[in-house]
Amino acid sequence: MEGLLGTLTNRFQFLTSNVILIKLKQYIFEVLKHSLNFLMLPILHFLLLLFCVYVGIRPPIMNGPMHPRPLVALLDGRDCTVEMPILKDVATVAFCDAQSTQEIHEKVLNEAVGALMYHTITLMREDLEKFKALRIIVRIGSGYDNIDIKSAGELGIAVCNMPAASVEETADSTLCHILTLYRRTTWLHQALREGTRVQSVEQIREVASGAARIRGETLGLIGLGRVGQAVALRAKAFGFNVIFYDPYLADGVERSLGLQRVTTLQDLLFHSDCVSLHCSLNEHNHHLINDFTIKQMRQGAFLVNTARGGLVDEKALAQALKEGRIRGAALDVHETEPFSFSQGPLKDAPNLICTPHAAWYSEQASLEMREEAAREIRRAVTGRIPDSLKNCVNKEFLTQNNHWAGVDPATVHPELNGAYRYPPGVVSLPAGGLPPPVEGIVPSAVPITHTLPSAVTHPPHAPSPGQNTVKPPEGDREQHPNDQL
Repeated sequence: MEGLLGTLTNRFQFLTSNVILIKLKQYIFEVLKHSLNFLMLPILHFLLLLFCVYVGIRPPIMNGPMHPRPLVALLDGRDCTVEMPILKDVATVAFCDAQSTQEIHEKVLNEAVGALMYHTITLMREDLEKFKALRIIVRIGSGYDNIDIKSAGELGIAVCNMPAASVEETADSTLCHILTLYRRTTWLHQALREGTRVQSVEQIREVASGAARIRGETLGLIGLGRVGQAVALRAKAFGFNVIFYDPYLADGVERSLGLQRVTTLQDLLFHSDCVSLHCSLNEHNHHLINDFTIKQMRQGAFLVNTARGGLVDEKALAQALKEGRIRGAALDVHETEPFSFSQGPLKDAPNLICTPHAAWYSEQASLEMREEAAREIRRAVTGRIPDSLKNCVNKEFLTQNNHWAGVDPATVHPELNGAYRYPPGVVSLPAGGLPPPVEGIVPSAVPITHTLPSAVTHPPHAPSPGQNTVKPPEGDREQHPNDQL
């Protein structure tokens, strides 16, 4: 009996060990099978990149749980605290704090699929060609004259902006400059800071020389986009008669706003006591305000520019200020930035107010711009370029150069080009299944001229001769381009 029990026990142990061994083999086989699947994805990714390089197209954005997160870089800044919470689950965010592409780390140039940027870095074609995987650039602001959008489109890179950013702030700053010129507050303040005694009527008259009444004055706006319209509404409240010149604005808008439209630039210059610029900068309107156009302005008129520095010939402006042809000027933007009074043609110009391209700024506006820029990047990563983008400014160049027109969609992996979804068979991932976002620490206007007619002189307040003028094309009217921040 004891022998039988021993035999049965040994047999049971043998069978149990065999079952465990079989289960162990099955488990090891499943692990190896899934491991091979994971190993094949990077290999396929690499082969796809080689194919893209061979045929001369940019690779699509590779994303999803089975792929490394795409790299997004803030090119000319350091603070990513606003952008990271919006992008942390779909991209890795890095900053460069660069002022040129020479200062951008090689990893960003080779791997970044998205770029965020302010106005302090310029990306021309030779700069864009250094980025090997870039698919989208988002300008944190409205103006994009520091980006070659045509070349970007030809290279398969979408360019987006924030057209509604800082409209109120820029309009408020413009009115602040206009009021300061009319009421001489900056010069009165400076006189007191310098210890000037201002008490008698004669002393007040001396330090406040040039101050003028606002009601009944004519304010001329060049460009009536979002900012131009906001300035017009504010100026009317102060008693200005507002006229504007914008050859690209649909007829009838002036009636809805209660404004007067003029049909030529000369008309506006002849009839304005103060001229304010609110148009974009392009190859057609560089140095729009120059020696010739200044001579068409009223004697002693004011000039305000919160749009783009390249619109004004600073050398001609300095000469007009010294000669008194322009009574005063206020500039928030300059041909060379950062601006310094110690150098350049404006260093000795009188009756001049300059601010450091800050008319757009408020804490609220900055936060809104950064959040919207990050959301645009997210749309690019999780959607499709350019269809999913909200404010793509070079879509026409992208569609003209469709890099994926010759690629069979069936051969493209379903997770590529921004289709962010789980691969077949994966329903969800456990909490913490995705790696945490990493903040990388990366060390770190095209002068265009045009020909204008030879100078002619007209007396102050002279009627318009009715002649045609050079119209400054402003680009895509879907988002009025006369909004430069």
